[in-house]
Amino acid sequence: MAAKPMTPPPLQGPTAKEKKYDRQLRLWAASGQQALEEAHILLLNSSPGVVGVETLKNLILPGIGNYTIIDEEDVAEEDLGINFFLTDDSLGKPRANETCKYLTELNPDVNGYPVQRSIHDFLEDPHALDKYSLILFVASPKQSSKDLNKVSQHCLQNSIPLFYIHSIGLFSHFSFQLPDAFPIVDTHPDPASTQDLRLLQPWPELQDFMETKTSDLDALSDHDHGHVPYLILLLHFLEEWKSSHDGHPPSEYKEKKEFKALIESKARRNNPEGGEENFDEAAAAVLKSLNTPSLPSGLAEIFAEATHRKPQTDPANFWLVAAAISKFHADSGALPLPGALPDMKAQSHDYIQLQNIYKTKARRDIEEITKRIRAMEMVLQRENPVENKEIEAFCKGAAFVKLIRGKQLIFDINTIPLDRAKALSEKLLQDDDSSSSLPIYIAFLAYDATCADYISSQTQQQTQKLPDPQRRHDLSLAFLKMHAETIITKIFAAGENRIDNHEEKAAILERVGPVLEEIARAEGGGELHNVSALVGGMVAQEVIKVVTRQYIPVDNTCVFDGIGSKSGVLSV
Repeated sequence: MAAKPMTPPPLQGPTAKEKKYDRQLRLWAASGQQALEEAHILLLNSSPGVVGVETLKNLILPGIGNYTIIDEEDVAEEDLGINFFLTDDSLGKPRANETCKYLTELNPDVNGYPVQRSIHDFLEDPHALDKYSLILFVASPKQSSKDLNKVSQHCLQNSIPLFYIHSIGLFSHFSFQLPDAFPIVDTHPDPASTQDLRLLQPWPELQDFMETKTSDLDALSDHDHGHVPYLILLLHFLEEWKSSHDGHPPSEYKEKKEFKALIESKARRNNPEGGEENFDEAAAAVLKSLNTPSLPSGLAEIFAEATHRKPQTDPANFWLVAAAISKFHADSGALPLPGALPDMKAQSHDYIQLQNIYKTKARRDIEEITKRIRAMEMVLQRENPVENKEIEAFCKGAAFVKLIRGKQLIFDINTIPLDRAKALSEKLLQDDDSSSSLPIYIAFLAYDATCADYISSQTQQQTQKLPDPQRRHDLSLAFLKMHAETIITKIFAAGENRIDNHEEKAAILERVGPVLEEIARAEGGGELHNVSALVGGMVAQEVIKVVTRQYIPVDNTCVFDGIGSKSGVLSV
């Protein structure tokens, strides 16, 4: 009886979730999406806080797992004109509840939790912040510096990222505070820069393949000669070069130019094409591919810290893998091979064979490093081993791993560290460009100082409730300028750098002036929706980098100038 033909199983198509998030999965892959879905973002809001709401919008759409909004206010008339997640029916209802209701409609997969309480009351519970993985704090005329410092200290002690955001009139600013050591393994470098062909340190399999393909190079047919992979050509002519240069490869620019000319001279020109593309590729790769491998300074710092860290019962996975790769590098003189090959002119079977040689070497390096990690885990009696995919990701991107040193946010200029005060004072003296971002940052420091003075005076008068921030006139231009001048003076004093020249101080204040005028015009906290929406997108982008630990976030502080339609990054 003839056997019945078997019907092949149906192909497994993408899941509904993969279809929904297809475009972003191409950016941060399944691991990044999982990190987003496991996150719980807290928004602390006591002003209209549209910039915070817009940030949440741009996190809800890609599928952040959970978010909570803390806001004590009810929806007022002025909220309806700037917050697009409120309707006329929201008037008089809790702002947190109404905003949360309409935000959650954007993505049913996301959970939103509104809490109508003041930030101060919410923080009275010592465990109030424990369950959140990242905190957004929107600046407000009503905020207490004590509450802000309490949040900052909690985040420092528990390694939780904190974003502090201003949006007033046509200007915005955000700074963020990361843990002291914040590693990013998947930095997504330019693919062209990640190629590690190891031509100056070929391993036996690669050397054997080269010798096989070039054993009688001149006798090859035009077709075969024009399809020898350029990597093999480089290795072949390196051997020829070293034989006449005491075994040394070309190192200086002049020598590399001579080596390039050698390769070009070996190409056949008497063919229909008038040349050979593979030889052109080899000549073009000389300057970028024949460099002695060196350890990036940032990675050297990571290795040094991983090696000298005090023994822990359960160190973070990052430091365990870093220690293993550091030992691998010390023993082999090289980082683990990434294993990727660039495109090149070659016959398919040759390219596949070459690709397998590189992949096999990369797998072998990963296996050796994995063995080292498992041995360390046994010594540490670790219950949860590092996942293989995490080890593989670190090995493939080892040369581009980034360790960010988080800085505590500056809320009170009186407590600014000496090194940061010196850096700021030098920037203020050297920075005479009218398009600089620094005056915007100084202006928002002055705004916060003015708000703190106002709240202090209200507390002394035992005021039961602060006036609506949109109707306060205490943030006059005169007060803002007074605080800006005080801040500038304190920065120079803290940095042990005095301003003796009155004209220099006047010039700095003149650059800060237009920002202060716009803050005063906005009556101490007024937001423009278009500015807050744009900056909300910028903040959300940095939040995603931090949550997924992919890509490199901006260095500490970013400002936006809505008048000039430009943004700038500062390290403060």
